[in-house]
Amino acid sequence: MSEDPHRATAAAILPLVGGAENVTSVAHCMTRLRLGIRDRSLVHDEALSALPAVMGVVEDDTYQIVLGPGTVARVTPELERLVEQARSHPQPPPEPAPATPATTTPRGATTAQQLADRGAALKARQKARNATPGKLFLRRIANIFVPLIPALIGCGIIAGLSGLLTNLGRLPAAVPALTALASGFMSLIAVFVGHNTAKEFGGTPVLGGAVAAVIVFPGVTHITAFGQHLSPGQGGVLGALAAALLAVQVEKRCRAVVPAALDVLVTPTVTVLVTGVVTVFGLMYVAGEISTALGTLATWLLAHGGAFAGFLLGGLFLPLVMLGLHQALIPIHATLIQQQGYTVLLPILAMAGAGQVGAALALYLRLPRNRSLRRTIRSALPAGLLGVGEPLIYGVSLPLGRPFLTACVGGACGGGFIGLFNQLGDTVGSTAIGPSGWALFPLVKGGQGLATTLVVYALGLAVGYLTGFLATYFFGLGKQQRADLNAAPGPGAEKDPEAGTGPQPAPRPAAAPPVTLTPP
Repeated sequence: MSEDPHRATAAAILPLVGGAENVTSVAHCMTRLRLGIRDRSLVHDEALSALPAVMGVVEDDTYQIVLGPGTVARVTPELERLVEQARSHPQPPPEPAPATPATTTPRGATTAQQLADRGAALKARQKARNATPGKLFLRRIANIFVPLIPALIGCGIIAGLSGLLTNLGRLPAAVPALTALASGFMSLIAVFVGHNTAKEFGGTPVLGGAVAAVIVFPGVTHITAFGQHLSPGQGGVLGALAAALLAVQVEKRCRAVVPAALDVLVTPTVTVLVTGVVTVFGLMYVAGEISTALGTLATWLLAHGGAFAGFLLGGLFLPLVMLGLHQALIPIHATLIQQQGYTVLLPILAMAGAGQVGAALALYLRLPRNRSLRRTIRSALPAGLLGVGEPLIYGVSLPLGRPFLTACVGGACGGGFIGLFNQLGDTVGSTAIGPSGWALFPLVKGGQGLATTLVVYALGLAVGYLTGFLATYFFGLGKQQRADLNAAPGPGAEKDPEAGTGPQPAPRPAAAPPVTLTPP
């Protein structure tokens, strides 16, 4: 019997991150394996990136190995088991990974490895700039929602299936059950947000969930605040976020003054009581007004200036990602999904990835002699089509400079196209956050029929691909830059098995990790 490929991937990863004793935590999001690392010097980035299943690596608050959707959920438990087994039976420390053999290239030539190095330097520089208190806070907010993405995706697809069966008039007996499955999680999402918020900010998770639960409790209809009867769910995820943040502060202050003998009785009681009263008589109303205003603003913006708004959002999304500001959009997406059943912003933002794909295709055709860069593009394109864009950004377009801007032009035009149809009444939204590119098709939902919505989204992708391609093909590279990138590789370069005999460039560089619409 052949070995499980996911276990084999985990077994290959473990020694390259310094072994089990160097791993302090193991977790995953939609596409990335997130590891806590004790000694960073024991991690071999290049060897990890060379593994067939690895799409890239990135160092953030955790060390992240990009495996892609589906694969990461299967590799993570295998790695956890291997870590536990290794700790139960200690082994000698792993030998360092062999160094990559040096290769030679002609003077003036630019290889994919050099571009990857430039991309890594740009990413490190941007990461340092993003380490401000405000941006770190936004990252922590994003960490609250990332664990919820699998449930949002699953429930969103089930909701789409329920709607499809309703429109087709098929299996009417199954529709109520599917609707319940799709709606159950969303009706209680505030509780999960409260739980994760308290966990992220150092409180007791269940207390965060407890104070957030009052928001969805049906009995709040008997409570009057600001002259109005409250309604279950009023304030939504924003109210739950605020309530849990307050609960963490109340809990910490209680623990600082309550004697240890009474802590187990007093601290939870005071935390829930104080935070709960503030929530029902203040936070629910205020957060509800903010949530309503956000939904109204998004609807008005796309109804009256959809094309212009889409153009700006699609073109500026990748710069926002680089600045770390995109994480502020995650609670807004969740609020729109809770209010309207879908977020109209995500399909527009997804066009940024389409522009990157178009730009990469143009570079592939423009640089026929740079086999190493073309090989990098070939390896990154499948991920790019599925909305995983960072291998193309940090491995190809951003280090080259101008192609990153022309790719943003493609995203802007695709976003403008989607925004225009929103303005005309053909609303295009997504029932979940996380996926992008082709992976977003199962989650697309809008104001018109499903077929119309799917066609509009597909045409938006096509516009992003085409515009990114044309802008990059004609304006993405200067004459001298194109000559440098097309310079023939030297005699010491490695042979490319796809290109037959003759001199070849250095091995494929480490691909950078993907951009997702929620912090991976």
